[in-house]
Amino acid sequence: MKKTFSFILSIGISTSLLFAQTTNVDGSKYQFKKLVQLDATPVQSQGQTGTCWSFSATSFFESEIQRLTKSPVILSEMYVVRKAYEMKAEKYIRMDGKVNFSEGGAFHDVPLVIEKFGIVPYEVYTGLSGTTTYNHGEMFTQLNILMSDVISRLGAPEGITDEWKRKYNDILNRGIGKDVETFELNGTRYTPKSYAASLGLDMKNYVSLTSFTNHPMYSECMLEIPDNWAWGKSYNVSMDDLFDVTVASLKNGYTVAWGADVSEKGFSFKNGLAIVPADPAMIEVIGKDDKRFNDAGAERKSNAFLEPMKELVITPELRQKGYDNKTTTDDHGMHIVGLYTDQNGTRYFMVKNSWGTSNMPKGYLYVSESYFKYKTINIYLHKEAVPQQVKAKLKWS
Repeated sequence: MKKTFSFILSIGISTSLLFAQTTNVDGSKYQFKKLVQLDATPVQSQGQTGTCWSFSATSFFESEIQRLTKSPVILSEMYVVRKAYEMKAEKYIRMDGKVNFSEGGAFHDVPLVIEKFGIVPYEVYTGLSGTTTYNHGEMFTQLNILMSDVISRLGAPEGITDEWKRKYNDILNRGIGKDVETFELNGTRYTPKSYAASLGLDMKNYVSLTSFTNHPMYSECMLEIPDNWAWGKSYNVSMDDLFDVTVASLKNGYTVAWGADVSEKGFSFKNGLAIVPADPAMIEVIGKDDKRFNDAGAERKSNAFLEPMKELVITPELRQKGYDNKTTTDDHGMHIVGLYTDQNGTRYFMVKNSWGTSNMPKGYLYVSESYFKYKTINIYLHKEAVPQQVKAKLKWS
């Protein structure tokens, strides 16, 4: 009980203490002014895993629970991951191995898991399985070997037996931990589904928005990205509407999950900033980024991280070009919780990451309007956060 209480107490003060500082890194001339700052649970670390989609969407739903109930809750990202890995394997086999099978995923994987299986608190399922940090590399190597073996048996006279499910489950048990059937919390016994029901969330209230011109505007489409293994759909809106919806959402008390390309020179977690300088050559990249953590290996040097510079003007055509030529890819999921301006009036989103708290904004970064417009893949939010004029364009009743 004491451990749980101290953990929850820390949740309550998580956002009030973080943003006393008004710049991004020591020595910076950036001066940020807060316009909106919404509640968020403490920053976590996804470790050496490709599970940002779960950490960001789970953080988003934690903020939703806090918005609705005023009570902070920490959910288990790895329970969601485990159940998504189970569904992903079944899809992979049904598709004869012709669909992506990796650690990656998308925001809508989380409500998919919650609706089908439920969810549990972090304290019930940490997913650490005897370790102190997350690393699914060895586990996924074993899973891939097993899946390859199953696919190799396609067309065999005896077909595919259910034996692979037992082996798959054994690998997950060792790598993440055994599944949860029931648990007790504060004197009440729950199943994952009954606990999910107690949180007061309706997954049908949440939608994904995107903006690409290869699909009709203001219609529903499926994003063609490898990690969209569950074939989730998004509503396609204009680039300006995508930005304006996010701003309006924050001003009305709703946070937003954000999927984006973070491979740009101007994305620097260490410097607490994501920008698109008009002259990209002004940013020097030394070394090579880790494939899971853009920014974890390479060093980025530029005065652009120390004082506001002119940024590139982003158009729908430029945005689409990046998507078409694969320089804009679905790299990372994060959580937008605030809106700020710098001394020149440029708007920035305050974004919660899942790479720990080693930078000056303690796990957060400031994302400029230009960067958001250029490199956003999609956003995920409550339907009621979408302004009426955009709902009208989408013909929502």
